[in-house]
Amino acid sequence: MKPRLRQALHRLPGMGDVSPGTDILAGLTLWGVLAPEALAYAGMAGMPVQAGLYTLLASLPLYFLLGGSPVMVCAATSSESIMMAAIVAPLAGGDPARYVALTALLVLCAGAIFLAAGLLRLGRVTALLSKPVMTGFIFGLAVYIAASQLHKILGLPRGHGDMFMQVVHLAEHMGNCNPVTMAVGLSALAMLFFFERFASRLPAGLFILVLGIVASRLFDLGPEFGVDTVQAFPAGLPSLAFPSVHAADLKALAPAAAGLALVAFSQALGAAEHSAARFGLRVEADRELTALGAANLGSALVGGILAGGSMSSTAVNVAAGARSKVSSGVAALMVGLTLCFFTPLFYGLPEAILGAVVMHAVARLMKVSEVRRYFRQSGYEFVLCLIALGGVVVLDILPGLMLAVFASLACLLFFASTIDLSVMGEIRDCGVIWVSARQHSRAREVPGIRVLRMEGALFFANAGKFQAAVMDFCTGPATPRALVLQLKANRRLCITSADMLLALARDLKKATILLAFADLAPDVAAMFRKNGMADLVGEDHLYDDIERAVTDIQDRLGMPRPDGPSASPPTSPPA
Repeated sequence: MKPRLRQALHRLPGMGDVSPGTDILAGLTLWGVLAPEALAYAGMAGMPVQAGLYTLLASLPLYFLLGGSPVMVCAATSSESIMMAAIVAPLAGGDPARYVALTALLVLCAGAIFLAAGLLRLGRVTALLSKPVMTGFIFGLAVYIAASQLHKILGLPRGHGDMFMQVVHLAEHMGNCNPVTMAVGLSALAMLFFFERFASRLPAGLFILVLGIVASRLFDLGPEFGVDTVQAFPAGLPSLAFPSVHAADLKALAPAAAGLALVAFSQALGAAEHSAARFGLRVEADRELTALGAANLGSALVGGILAGGSMSSTAVNVAAGARSKVSSGVAALMVGLTLCFFTPLFYGLPEAILGAVVMHAVARLMKVSEVRRYFRQSGYEFVLCLIALGGVVVLDILPGLMLAVFASLACLLFFASTIDLSVMGEIRDCGVIWVSARQHSRAREVPGIRVLRMEGALFFANAGKFQAAVMDFCTGPATPRALVLQLKANRRLCITSADMLLALARDLKKATILLAFADLAPDVAAMFRKNGMADLVGEDHLYDDIERAVTDIQDRLGMPRPDGPSASPPTSPPA
């Protein structure tokens, strides 16, 4: 590669270390994987098969220009494709033209959500879905998708209804299976797993696709043996068309598009972070959102489906030796050539092979070892994983997604609403340091003064528990004469917390217990001046540190100030 071209490529965000030979080979390998998967995922989304290639034609170049990860592949994925079908099918009412229009509008909405979230710097919202919940949700999606592809491999018509109804339908009609279709589908699936195990760098998907086309034409599998095959689809590049937008359709699709975008971005961020670790890079969530937004807006304009971060394709890209986004650029170029010159080659491809490609892809999403790890390490997170998994399998995809989000938020609220108050004691060696008496056995309280530190942030969900716990520490036989609260973890206070502290200060004043605060952040101190707390306890009782607060209170109350360590061990609140 010429030095000037190499330098120009390096200036692109996330380009990484360009290695011409390995990146070009990785791009060809990536094309061999993406082309058959794109056809299969378009069918899963209920769209014409060429829509999968149109998606790649938009998503790969736009992510090449705007994305931050050097090796992440922005393409359609199995989970998002099946979710799209679940969203659009009930609204389309069996009308193919309306189905295509609604899909384009859904992709447009998701792209706009991605772009707006990136510009507003909302990348942090993915933290609301914990890793076990996302693992369970994706596992459930994999089971759902695998069940939805069984009819292709068995040579049976697809059943209606949810996953269980489809499985029951297949079980009832097993006697009508097409043996030739089964042989083709199961052979393709077995070869895909064989290649993955023993020749992972080879484009197994492309090899099996070519083998299936040759076998189909050689033995006339379609007309002679009743094997469902891919029919001819239009050659050439797609034309640009802005999706028609109607208020009623937009209202129906927008909430589902938000959920779809959340899942797609969570997977994309996971793929980007996993691959970035190999290159010592840091993923910028907001840049990834912006890049995904542009990729999906482009996909909507060319008649494609939703594009996200494909974990499986990214893994293939890295395994093939990709070091920069040049591999994605090569794959995009090959997709364009495929649409212009190679589309007749796909005619006659058995649908069973596409089903096998999808089932092989989703099998890698069933992370049994990861679920076992949750079981060994954290019982409650294992339960959260199973809730998300079961929600998709039992309730369907969108209700399952809502259940997964609710489970994550409930878990977050539970942990955030718990409180942990530490009794602080002093250690007098070379100077005085204040530490948690629970963690340091040598720490001793100053007689008559209770010092409490809130471990974690104080906010509306745990304010009531905090007030009750503090009163427990200040009652009983060892009632202190003064209380010092350290709220070091709070950069600011909500109204609920500030009002609670005001009520607590009044209760302590009635009990003749002096209240002081230490280590207040500037915003917290400002809140105390606004809500009257500074007037109630006294501006001079807002201290910079614990030691200054304790020594000043000792002087005010006429307490002795021993030179040696205090003799008072820490006490616990009454039961």
